[in-house]
Amino acid sequence: MLEIENGIYDKGFSTIACIDEVGRGCLFGDVVSCAIIMPKGLIIDGVKDSKKLTSKKREFLYDIILERCVAYGIGRVNSMEVDRINIKEATRLSMKLAVENLKDKNNNRIIPDHLLIDAEKVYIDNISQTSIIKGDEISHGIACASIIAKVYRDNLCLEWDKQYPNYSLKKNKGYGTKAHIQALKTLGKTPLHRNTFLKKILEG
Repeated sequence: MLEIENGIYDKGFSTIACIDEVGRGCLFGDVVSCAIIMPKGLIIDGVKDSKKLTSKKREFLYDIILERCVAYGIGRVNSMEVDRINIKEATRLSMKLAVENLKDKNNNRIIPDHLLIDAEKVYIDNISQTSIIKGDEISHGIACASIIAKVYRDNLCLEWDKQYPNYSLKKNKGYGTKAHIQALKTLGKTPLHRNTFLKKILEG
């Protein structure tokens, strides 16, 4: 899973930030992105696309990845901003924020010289970037970013579930499950739901 990264290093780049997001298709809450810089040549056993891992395995790998990484950053864009600028732009913004929040273990900001992104473009003019379709399946660094973003957002969902216990957020993580949609129709929306995602559901 290092072929893509190695190809970028071969072009003369030295600090690659790999980026992925989670929560793009949710009805509720923030879209969250992670930018992460992994040591050159490092492979962590078991790392792959976060969607193909159990929650227990993700949580196990989360700690290992954060321990071994050079730097990481999280970018969050809330539901109000998703409604204001649309989900695609919100995703790109969350990725930009993640890059801007890249810090090492000493809390020093790290500026990468290349971005490797899962199927997106980030609005940062002064850093070159490569967009890879299904990057979380073929790039070790993007897979690491996908795991960090997923566990981070899942933990947010646990907190949101305490605020809004009737929407099963702990279980559905904000996605439009049958139970979630039924709760919306029965109870209405919360301030953290994405209004632009609910029109057809609440009008149906």
